[in-house]
Amino acid sequence: MQEKLKAIVNDALEKMKSAEQLDSLNDIKVAYLGKKGELTEILKSMKEVAPEDRPKVGQMVNDARTVIEEKLEEAMQGFVKKLKEEQIKRETIDVTLPAKRPLMGHRHPNSIALEEVERIFVGMGYEVVEGPEVEYDYYNFEALNIPANHPAKDEQDTFYVNSNILLRTQTSPVQVRMMEEGKLPIRMIAPGRVFRSDEVDATHSPCFNQIEGLVIDKNITFADLKGTLAEFAKQLFGEGTKVKFRPHHFPFTEPSAEVDVTCFKCGGKGCRFCKGSGWIEILGCGMVHPNVLRMSGIDPNEYTGFAFGVGLERITLLKYEIDDMRLLYENDIRFLKQF
Repeated sequence: MQEKLKAIVNDALEKMKSAEQLDSLNDIKVAYLGKKGELTEILKSMKEVAPEDRPKVGQMVNDARTVIEEKLEEAMQGFVKKLKEEQIKRETIDVTLPAKRPLMGHRHPNSIALEEVERIFVGMGYEVVEGPEVEYDYYNFEALNIPANHPAKDEQDTFYVNSNILLRTQTSPVQVRMMEEGKLPIRMIAPGRVFRSDEVDATHSPCFNQIEGLVIDKNITFADLKGTLAEFAKQLFGEGTKVKFRPHHFPFTEPSAEVDVTCFKCGGKGCRFCKGSGWIEILGCGMVHPNVLRMSGIDPNEYTGFAFGVGLERITLLKYEIDDMRLLYENDIRFLKQF
């Protein structure tokens, strides 16, 4: 029995020496000291040993267990120490190295353009007002002089939640809500997202941003509208910018016009950017239709006003000479880093 225990101990020690990882030591512990280990099996066979020899044999087994446990503990401590040293080497920080500069985000070109437009109009005494993107058909169409089955609805075919609720096609409903409050005079711009079922291409998207303006007061004339937009164009595109008004039709304004500005690349001489015309279209405008004033509870005989609307993306594309609207939404970091 003594020779057998000695052989078991020597065999365990040899395996410990050849162990290359901590898991191997755990396997050795289970193999010799576990419930089905070799020393445990010897203890189970004590019934076969003569009664007078059992204390002696039991002592020999315990001595062998003690030797194996101590050597296992030493080996495990050695592995733990070695692993800790390797971890320290691996995680050492060289404090002399230059620090890594964190990447800082910045404003999107749309946000830069919007803040500039807001700055211009706030400087002229306007208020910035926002409204719901999910809107009632009444505010989006009927209150703007576009009744059911009106042809203008075909031009703004949009996303309906049900027959009475839709994703707004313009920010004009915000103007209607402000007029209904009856707090006159009104000088406001309404920026925000709008939705139309347009195909995605270089100049169209089913989701884009609009900035619409409204002024309601006594004795407001078309001259006020022209002066306001001329000043806006000069501040946005440069002091030498001129504006041109072309007659147009909008259901909610009368008279209505589309506004062109002199090309800021060639100064109106004609170039590739303005397609040789010297002018670039930027927005639509007009005097608020009497029906719109009436439906919002404002007397058109006492008050008049003007309204205008411009696509934020259009301003951004023109200002930064971007030729494809899709670049604004693709989130390509190489493109966005230019602003």
